[in-house]
Amino acid sequence: MFTGIIEEIGVVAQLKKLTDGREITISTHEILSKLRVRDSVSIDGACLTVVRKDSQNITVQAVGETLNKTTLGQYTIGRKVNLESSLTLQSPLGGHLVLGHVNGMAAIRSWEKRGENFYLEITLTEDFLRYCIAEGSIAVDGISLTIARLESAGIGISIIPYTVEHTTLKEKKTGDLVNIETDVIPRYLEKLLPQVNPGSLTIDKLKKWGYE
Repeated sequence: MFTGIIEEIGVVAQLKKLTDGREITISTHEILSKLRVRDSVSIDGACLTVVRKDSQNITVQAVGETLNKTTLGQYTIGRKVNLESSLTLQSPLGGHLVLGHVNGMAAIRSWEKRGENFYLEITLTEDFLRYCIAEGSIAVDGISLTIARLESAGIGISIIPYTVEHTTLKEKKTGDLVNIETDVIPRYLEKLLPQVNPGSLTIDKLKKWGYE
């Protein structure tokens, strides 16, 4: 589990094709000392396991499904990526709860500077939008961001310069694909709460659920 607060921008150093997936080696400095083999790490929002490390790099393996569902399948040598080590019981929860289970990719519709801040618009389908609310949280390439505006074709996000400078957002442009993980809370609520057709509500049903 993660918080969406990016700790470091790593660089893809090596790529190796596997039978059903890819081995990815990433140069890292700031979080290298805290990561051990078998630890989880978020790479652009995707939770992966460290399988090897040396004095300058960590190596992870991504299966074919992950490559198809995320931007990891598009990686080339030299690409910059967002890195975050996994949450511990002592870690501050600075962003929101991010599982590292990317829901899919989405395209940047517009990306511009507005005054002192930046504004990002992302095109989203209903599969994503159903879990989004204005002022709610969303993870974009592993970054915990707050939705400023919700519309029929996507979302708008206001971003401060610090976040842009300390993540790969500064490398992005219109049309780029990004990894999206919607907030897990509305997804759990949808699963747990009864699926009710408003037209099927009756007094008896309401009483059965405890309403008087």
